[in-house]
Amino acid sequence: MVILWRHILRAHIAPFFFSASVLTFIFLLQFIMQKLDQLAGKGLSALVIIELVVMNLAWMVVLAVPMAVLVATLMAFGGMSSTNEITAMRASGMSLYRMITPVLLTSVLVCVLLVQFNNEVLPDANHRAKILLTDIYRKKPTFSLMPGLFSQDISGYSILVRKTFEQSNDLEGVTLFDYTNTALTTTVTAQTGTISFSPDYTKLIMDLRNGEIHELNNQTLEQYRTITFEKHRIAMNAEGFEFQRSAEALFSRGDRELSAQAMQMIVDSLYALQAQSMERITTMQRQDINRIFSPSGASAGAGQTNPSFAALTRVSVLRNTMESEFNRIEYFARQIREYSVEIHKKYSIPFASIVFVLIGVPFGIMARKGTFGMAASLSLGFFLLYWACLIGGEKLADRGLTEPWIGMWGANIVLGLLGVYLVIRTARENLIIDWSILERLVPKKWRTQGEPE
Repeated sequence: MVILWRHILRAHIAPFFFSASVLTFIFLLQFIMQKLDQLAGKGLSALVIIELVVMNLAWMVVLAVPMAVLVATLMAFGGMSSTNEITAMRASGMSLYRMITPVLLTSVLVCVLLVQFNNEVLPDANHRAKILLTDIYRKKPTFSLMPGLFSQDISGYSILVRKTFEQSNDLEGVTLFDYTNTALTTTVTAQTGTISFSPDYTKLIMDLRNGEIHELNNQTLEQYRTITFEKHRIAMNAEGFEFQRSAEALFSRGDRELSAQAMQMIVDSLYALQAQSMERITTMQRQDINRIFSPSGASAGAGQTNPSFAALTRVSVLRNTMESEFNRIEYFARQIREYSVEIHKKYSIPFASIVFVLIGVPFGIMARKGTFGMAASLSLGFFLLYWACLIGGEKLADRGLTEPWIGMWGANIVLGLLGVYLVIRTARENLIIDWSILERLVPKKWRTQGEPE
């Protein structure tokens, strides 16, 4: 039994590492293609680009490993089925459940390791990637300016630059549309210029040279003036370039930069804040309403004013206060849903490794092919279905249309039940055994009674 288990696991090892490498490379290639236009030609060193890629490898591994488990399972059991090894093992008295056991136990180990990876490595990698991008934006203000394309990253401005330079922040052929003043339409053109951040990194400073300013009055559409300048400075808010100061970035983490335990603590604190708001609403309903409609409260609140007017004023204040508390409760509920979705995601994606084993075993046996092409085709279909359900469930959960655990675990539950059903059905099928094949594959001492005489 142990020898056969080792044989089954050895059949999985090479396909697993091969498919994991291929899938990671595909994710990496996709990432590079998406960022190529932003990274190339910006004067960034190769080490900075490599560091950025390495920091993003973490989320690629999280996606590639479960899919690699599915590919390896399809290839291993498909290969053993095509060479009649499955038939030989079943004829020797080994059930399909025993064949699956070592693979299933290994997938549980992979699941546990991925959970640890999601909670210890992935958050720090995502956080460091964000800090690195922040440093890149700080060092290169031209990072978000694509030559020949309008940039609208800064609210109220539209910027077109004909040429940028790798080794400096110089610009050529600048055209800027200023929409900050609704009464005027302002267009600024300049032959050259430079762009930089203010010392506190809150403003983006654009120093322009040899240009013109064109202003049109939007109300009368008649007053138009042109100003020629040799030097002109424009200060814009830097938040449009997604810049964050390092001190804030080091202490402020998003939900994808936190472990499940840290997010659970935040969720507990949000529940406590919700309870406080509900308690304040209950107190206002009990005390203020009684004060409004009690004769003594109305007359005391009225003073020299009409009691009815005083009561209406009190009701208006109470309504505004309660609306504010209800808005706080809704905000806390939305935050709780978003954090809960990320908590469940850290466990549901690793658990897919177990689900994909249950799916891969019966499909591999039925396909009777152990080629990478067959395994990749089947696994791609299942993974696309799984990922579509996962993304759809996340959107529904974030909008409050379903519970977070349903949105994140729905795909695992459906595919897991399908896998269990297929495994049971495959295990109960009556195999037509070719005994001439068994004579070549199975030693005589392994054969069970029932061989035809």
